[in-house]
Amino acid sequence: MATSSSESSVAGTAAFSKFMRVLQLVADSSEPLGIAEIAKATGFPRPTVHRIVAALQAERMLVEAGSTRCWTLGPRLVQLASRSWSRSGLRLAATPALRDLRDATQETIHFAVPSGHSMVYIEKLESDSAVQMSSRIGTSVNLYSTAVGKAYLAALPQPEASALMAALSYAPLTAQTVGDAKALQQQVDEVRERGWSTDAQENEEGIYCFGAAVLGPDGSPVAAISVSTLLFRQREDVQAAYIQPLLRTCRAIAQQLAQNPNLVHG
Repeated sequence: MATSSSESSVAGTAAFSKFMRVLQLVADSSEPLGIAEIAKATGFPRPTVHRIVAALQAERMLVEAGSTRCWTLGPRLVQLASRSWSRSGLRLAATPALRDLRDATQETIHFAVPSGHSMVYIEKLESDSAVQMSSRIGTSVNLYSTAVGKAYLAALPQPEASALMAALSYAPLTAQTVGDAKALQQQVDEVRERGWSTDAQENEEGIYCFGAAVLGPDGSPVAAISVSTLLFRQREDVQAAYIQPLLRTCRAIAQQLAQNPNLVHG
């Protein structure tokens, strides 16, 4: 019996949804995932997960992390996303203010948007320092160990932030990284009170960052900015050197978004 076009369409949609579910699961994970972990989280049979992972790996959308038989996002997916971000209305609107912030602080600037349980850099402006940072556009970073992540969490309604923090998987990146939701909650409460966040060598040794959220027209956070400096050259007056220019930049971008709300999703 011949299969109708509508039946084929439904079958194709179901298969595509499975692929997307595996990709989203890997993207949201703070660590590479193995077949067993993917199967458990999705409820798919292991043979199905094997086939999906093999197909995604063949298209370079997933890559094996070392020889661990665990997978993380691959270069093709990052390349596709980077092309989208390069045309992002939000990024294009923010870039002049971010460039001014880079020039005022003489430090590296990151502009990040939320993506599941992570933040993703959609812009990076390097300082003129001879020492460059390894991050790049398209990098996915943790909410709990970065200034942009903590700034975003602090700008969310408290119940939403608490639920998100409880769902995170915590892994130590340095000796300073917070280890659980309770410790992160304490930091986020402090950020909420003072209006800006820090990454005190929590994501990478020797790097100190200051962050703040960019609010959309409805008052919810749509992005976050960080000023990243090397610890050995950090200036003593952090308020004048980093915090004040950072908060001015966040307000300037928020004003642009208030005038043109379509940029939030552009």
